[in-house]
Amino acid sequence: MHTVPEKPALSRLFRMQWEETQNNYVLLYPEGMVKLNGSAAEILKRCDGQHSVPAIVEELEQAFQASGLRADVDDFLRAASERGWFV
Repeated sequence: MHTVPEKPALSRLFRMQWEETQNNYVLLYPEGMVKLNGSAAEILKRCDGQHSVPAIVEELEQAFQASGLRADVDDFLRAASERGWFV
């Protein structure tokens, strides 16, 4: 089981970008592409190596006027870490 970095950042093997033809954010890597849903994209936008997980959660809760997002963010970050998306 992988642990989530304290301040997650995408590995250099991955690049997130807006894909006009998909009308969606995608995560590109040498073997392919992952189409991201809106929540995943919003979380990954903040995974810059500068934001801690609590800061990411706080930004998301403020941006979307929501509360109680920590468990969902933790679940996504854990899954992303298991896929090797972070350094």
